[in-house]
Amino acid sequence: MEPYSFDNEPVRLNIGGTKPLEGWKIMNIQPGPHVNYVGDCTNLDQFTDNSISEIYASHVFEHLSHQNELPATIRETHRILKPGGTLRISVPDFELLCKIFVHPSLNIEQRHYIMMVVFGGQNNPYDFHKAGITMEFLSLYLKQAGFASWKRVSEFGIFENDCSSIRVGNQLISLNVEAIK
Repeated sequence: MEPYSFDNEPVRLNIGGTKPLEGWKIMNIQPGPHVNYVGDCTNLDQFTDNSISEIYASHVFEHLSHQNELPATIRETHRILKPGGTLRISVPDFELLCKIFVHPSLNIEQRHYIMMVVFGGQNNPYDFHKAGITMEFLSLYLKQAGFASWKRVSEFGIFENDCSSIRVGNQLISLNVEAIK
């Protein structure tokens, strides 16, 4: 199959999404009623170089191995982004979750919830987390992929029930980063 080419059309890609939002295309590993492209985010060959204006990946990249899949996927997002394009990544903040987990005030149910955020709900073959991602690690991968700049942001709030806004109590637990090609 020939890779998708969008010419001058601004394309915004939600990797791992399921719910439609006007102006966004959805790519997911599993087919669904609103999924435009079925595929694994570790292989973005279905998109041509410099063809996507924005990529949003919320609570997806922690499912990738830190050895190979995560760095390769970040390189692939860089490849398909147009110059000046934006990658928005939201992942569980491993450093913060470790600090929360050992806090003496947590009860067993709260610790169990934090454990599930770190390792995944494990309800299906796609719900296992393979990487604990920190700002330090993510910055290294973004730099190696060639991104021009990146910054941590509070939350995105683009989609309804956006995972970038997950809280334990009133503490945001996602690492939300915006990177520019």
